[in-house]
Amino acid sequence: MAKVFFGFALADSMFANGGNSGNITVRRRVMSEGDVREAVAAGVEPCLNPSHAATIAAMRDRYGIDVPIPTSPPRVELAQCDSIIVMGVRGLPRLTDRHEYTAEEVAQATFQFARYTVLVSNSPPE
Repeated sequence: MAKVFFGFALADSMFANGGNSGNITVRRRVMSEGDVREAVAAGVEPCLNPSHAATIAAMRDRYGIDVPIPTSPPRVELAQCDSIIVMGVRGLPRLTDRHEYTAEEVAQATFQFARYTVLVSNSPPE
């Protein structure tokens, strides 16, 4: 069964065998917050860490989407048919001296969601 992860970034090391197993074809699809709410309700495996708590709180406050933060983030290995929903955020400042964002900061930020799905894994090199 295909796995669906939720996180804030996509890395080459997330692909099967750390991306060293040949070419991989990935489809990227922009998602609405409604699409993300449905996917989260259906079940996602969060690949977040406790330092993301303020950003998750901002997402919950703005969109009503709540993803739990695991004690220890899982090792993500995307195989064929697996996907990861990534939330990109622009405009939130780095929290260096506090632990949450103001309502004004959240209102001014831009959030975008995209789902990356592995269509073909281990295809031969071109």
